[in-house]
Amino acid sequence: PKPMKKPGKLALPSQDSTIGKFLTQSGTFKDGDLLVNKDGLRIVPQSEEAIQAPPIKPLDNNHQLSIDDLDSIKVIGKGNSGTVQLVRHKWTGQFFALKVIQLNIQESIRKQMAQELKISLFTQCQYVVTCYQCFYVNGVISIALEYMDGGSLADFLKAVRTVPEAYLAAICKQVLKGLMYLHHEKRVIHRDLKPSNILINHRGEVKISDFGVSAIISSSSAQRDTFTGTFNYMAPERISGQKHGHLSDIWSLGLVMLECATGNFPYPPRESFYELLEAVVDQPSPSAPSDQFSPEFCSFISA
Repeated sequence: PKPMKKPGKLALPSQDSTIGKFLTQSGTFKDGDLLVNKDGLRIVPQSEEAIQAPPIKPLDNNHQLSIDDLDSIKVIGKGNSGTVQLVRHKWTGQFFALKVIQLNIQESIRKQMAQELKISLFTQCQYVVTCYQCFYVNGVISIALEYMDGGSLADFLKAVRTVPEAYLAAICKQVLKGLMYLHHEKRVIHRDLKPSNILINHRGEVKISDFGVSAIISSSSAQRDTFTGTFNYMAPERISGQKHGHLSDIWSLGLVMLECATGNFPYPPRESFYELLEAVVDQPSPSAPSDQFSPEFCSFISA
């Protein structure tokens, strides 16, 4: 009889090739020098010149954040790539907003998520939402963020429709301070500033959130030419595919403030999405009605 062939090695189904780019053999989410697993997030420099990340913000001197110590209360937000849950730390009672993202999403969204983590890790500013920790467990990325109990500016607008100038000035001042920090200290262009990415709390604090499509530039005068973000609030130069810098965020903020003041998006409704983009590029910039608002507000919007 013919000799029996030795059995070959067991062939396991290969992981999705796209997901495999982001995972190590030990099951750690990896993107460049960023590593995330069940114990949290860390930066592993790939060269001597690499910048060391600051330590993740602890709860206090006695407690470090662990995914096992977070009890889910309810879902407070949903998006294309995941959900946001209100969670409570079982030992301190502190609340967090936990952004939960399934890893079986398209590669571009995973890249955006990695970018958000890197920027959030290095960002420490009272006008930017704090990122406390990040975890990867069983195909899910969980990002523990500062909980802003007032929701977003978009939520606030739905409830009040318009915001009086005095309150709008306080909101705008805090957002501008956050943008100055991002632009000049961290060299970051947010690129997706809109009402839903500006959060508030019961103390009247206003903070910028969501850095998924943000860009890091070499200097505050440098520019980018990639096309990402929410189209409605994009500056004309971005829609046209031209190079853009931190001034594109100021344009977006101007639209947000004008929308808050009037209760309507600054551009009238169009038949199609493309007509709206054409209007942003080709028509004069929106302005605040001088008979309804102060000269200072009108000047700020038109600047």
